[in-house]
Amino acid sequence: MPPMPTEPEILDFIGQVARFYPDDAVAAPVTQQRIWYDALCRAFDRPLPEGLNWQDGTEAGVPVRRYQPAQIRHDATVLYLHGGGFVVGSRDSHHAICGEIAAALGVALIAVDYRLAPEHRWPAASQDGAAVLDALLRAGRQVVLAGDSAGGQLAAGLALQQDPGRLRGLALVYPALGGDPHGGSYSQMAEAPGLSTQDVLYYRDILQAPPEDPVAHPLRAKDLSGLPPTFVSAARFDPLRDDAAAFAARLIAADVACSYRCEPQMVHGWLRARHMSPGAKAGFAALLHGLGGLLG
Repeated sequence: MPPMPTEPEILDFIGQVARFYPDDAVAAPVTQQRIWYDALCRAFDRPLPEGLNWQDGTEAGVPVRRYQPAQIRHDATVLYLHGGGFVVGSRDSHHAICGEIAAALGVALIAVDYRLAPEHRWPAASQDGAAVLDALLRAGRQVVLAGDSAGGQLAAGLALQQDPGRLRGLALVYPALGGDPHGGSYSQMAEAPGLSTQDVLYYRDILQAPPEDPVAHPLRAKDLSGLPPTFVSAARFDPLRDDAAAFAARLIAADVACSYRCEPQMVHGWLRARHMSPGAKAGFAALLHGLGGLLG
């Protein structure tokens, strides 16, 4: 048996996820993976907070979804990149998550519906994120980049391409950052619920990003000193845990302001459990607090 959390609610979440998204989902055709994932996301969604407006559109030719709370409390914009291994996910899959962030913080949020693999290999997803980010920055917007899982990987890579001081902040939730898959949490949590090490290797293979490209694998970057203040959240029962910890440690060593958390009872994908698990609720509250600090 792989190491498992003990919180009853997160164990219930794991069981519910398995009913929608089988452990061997990556062995299925991509079209089937997307059907399963979309159904999973819908199952855990909640209605958006009252007073929140949203609209689909494009930015720099890239499909996006814009969220506008009734009351804006921050002058910056959160640019959100969704997770899904670069294979599944969309602005629909993270609709409730993005809406709740925007409403809770009183901030405008833009979710990027970037192109997915295998139809669009690397660097298509990064190019889409960069196009939207550059358009916002050219328009004089202050931006906090945020993302979960593969979206965290994209966000960190985009941040590495910016000149120091250009971004307001960076927030990463259980990010994939290109760590060594043969040791540490990749070995300890190789069969973790929600994401296995074999799943990670599948996503890397299907993306076909150059292994030494720091934009694709931010832990390969030689210098992190130009990154903005950063919030990093890891999950204990996740093969990607050590990626997040190593990235945060390097940021701190480079004198970049960094807040790091490892959620002690959480698995990969815990954002979807934020309405049923005490640990996930605490993690989501910490994310909101971290983003609030970055927004100023």
